[in-house]
Amino acid sequence: MASTVTPDPRSVAGKALHVEARTQLLVIGAGPAGLAAAIEAAGQGLSVVLVDENPVSFTTMGDEVPLHYGQGMSGLARNRNAMLEAFIGSEPQIEIAFEAGVDVRLGTTCWGLYANGPSVTWLPGLVAGLNDEERCWMLQADHVVVAAGRRDMGLGFPGWEKPGVMGATAAVSLASRYGALAPRQVVILGSSTDAVTAALSLREAGVEIVAMVEQAAETLAPAALIATLIEGGTEILSGHVVREAAGGDAVEAALVGIVDANGRATGHERAIACDGIILAVGATPVIDLLDALGCEIAFQPERGGYAPLVDADQRTSLPDVFAVGDGAGIWPSKTVDRAVAEAEGRRAVAAIVKNLGIGGGAPPPLRVLPDLPNHDIGAYRLAWVRASVIEARAEFHVCQCEEVTAREILEVRPPRYLDWQNERRNDRSLSALLGAEPPNPDQIKRLTRAGMGPCQGRRCREQVAALLALGAAMPLSSIPLAGYRTPVRPLPLSVAGQIPEAPEQALHWDTWFGMHAQWRPFWEVPELYTVASNDASGPVASE
Repeated sequence: MASTVTPDPRSVAGKALHVEARTQLLVIGAGPAGLAAAIEAAGQGLSVVLVDENPVSFTTMGDEVPLHYGQGMSGLARNRNAMLEAFIGSEPQIEIAFEAGVDVRLGTTCWGLYANGPSVTWLPGLVAGLNDEERCWMLQADHVVVAAGRRDMGLGFPGWEKPGVMGATAAVSLASRYGALAPRQVVILGSSTDAVTAALSLREAGVEIVAMVEQAAETLAPAALIATLIEGGTEILSGHVVREAAGGDAVEAALVGIVDANGRATGHERAIACDGIILAVGATPVIDLLDALGCEIAFQPERGGYAPLVDADQRTSLPDVFAVGDGAGIWPSKTVDRAVAEAEGRRAVAAIVKNLGIGGGAPPPLRVLPDLPNHDIGAYRLAWVRASVIEARAEFHVCQCEEVTAREILEVRPPRYLDWQNERRNDRSLSALLGAEPPNPDQIKRLTRAGMGPCQGRRCREQVAALLALGAAMPLSSIPLAGYRTPVRPLPLSVAGQIPEAPEQALHWDTWFGMHAQWRPFWEVPELYTVASNDASGPVASE
């Protein structure tokens, strides 16, 4: 039975959304999986738009978006044309996609995906918000394949805010794809297959891997990979952590020390000369678009942590949305062989084509299941945070954007700018403050501002979750995922404001659902004015 409720004229319900273009398939991400999906779909006769935010601008990199660049970019990253040329030259499949008829748009960000659901019922279908450096627009798609890739878990220690401390994914991208990595002598933290693969890629790009530091008693990667590093002159330091990134305006040395099984320092420290410290303790799928859209997400150790739930066709819980590549899960065999990710992209397109009833072509590739982890990734990441953050020699900002320390997170202290000093509770444990349920990072975000900065938690969200797990004595998998909200990328108002509004929506520009704004025109403000004395009972300007 159709609803007879008349929408509030001040809301967006019932007002036409300005959609600039439409396509049968939108692919987000021009990595191996995304390119394979786009090329396969175009070969099946579908109209395909492929977007990738790379190469991002130097300014965006400076905001630690979309990866943890750690100010490790060389001056070449300022040359937009050179970066674009290098990006295309590093991936021959991009040219093949052009030739196949794919509408390839590089330097274009998808900042939001929207679909009809319990809270939105008036969209024309799947809609994506896109922008480049100059404009912003909405694109409608019948199907969406998200191949958003991976990023690295942040790990703090004294001095980790210095230029040169950066994520492995960002370092490899800058070095191998663009030739724009500034550090030339680096220390790698972590010893998994992903970490060693990153180290070998950096070495191939001309970067010296001085040492690999692992807090566990033994390294995690296969012995053959570790032997390759050692043969190249890399020192392997098991049972160690970085105690401090030393240097003036940038990293000049890593002070490393021995730790026991509880992460406590037990021996003397030594300085290892380097100009970069690469964080490779845990790669995680980029799921921001999928989570904000409403796809089901779960902690899946075999897929690298929180990842979308997908079926055999890479379909998410939303029927026309697919997740492929590292964004659908990270495991060693996928890391070392791009064919695994490419097969996921082709399998998703095979499902789309079958659904459309146009068939034909080669049968879809067989599904490759994730490797069984050779270690407990939850316990491993907690051990790193315990040794590096909890047992640090001095306090530092876990959330660099909002300057929040580990103690302030664990004690749920209000932001320092509030100058809060009235301590009425003796027990500041997480259970006393937040209850017996697993502490939620979103609670911590609202109460302490940890994760609320311009990097949108890319450097701290996994650390915050690990701190909450350690503070509550719970496994990492029990800590809820900190939610994502669109836009999932920083979006300048000058660009976002270009999306046209329906005339009916613009009519009530100063109110929303009947809630009066606090804004008052300057000619109506009395000499003595406070918000409390504001009369919000009369009509607003648009009425």
